[in-house]
Amino acid sequence: MKLSELKGAEGSRTKKQFRKGRGHGSGNGKTAGYGHKGQKARSGAPRPGFEGGQMPLYRRLPKRGFKKPNRLVFVSLNVSDFEKFDNGSVITVDKMRECGMVKGNFDRVKVLGNGNLTKSLTIEACCFSNSAKSKIESAGGTCKSCKDSKEAAN
Repeated sequence: MKLSELKGAEGSRTKKQFRKGRGHGSGNGKTAGYGHKGQKARSGAPRPGFEGGQMPLYRRLPKRGFKKPNRLVFVSLNVSDFEKFDNGSVITVDKMRECGMVKGNFDRVKVLGNGNLTKSLTIEACCFSNSAKSKIESAGGTCKSCKDSKEAAN
């Protein structure tokens, strides 16, 4: 290693904040790098997304669909997902969260009937499909619907 090959650590050297429009002596005074007159010298023009009078992209593209502001966010789980629990255990939304079966923000948990269940479990969720309910009950388990789904999800 030579003295000429030494470099500062990545991110250790930062330039001092550049101050535009602070007199002729600064090298960038008077017009502050915006030139003389014209649209680009004015404040607030051109606004972001302006395409010189052409119909802007955000207005050319079609708007599709609608998202209800007070919609409910469902998390769907299959019957086969509960196979990893011990026989006779009670599974709540909190237990599902601990195991990593459900993540993030949601309002309700719905159990669907995909797969098989061989263990007798008590599952507490907000909704059950008919096939899921029959599979859980045929294995000797019970389905409990949560009355206050917001409280169960949080």
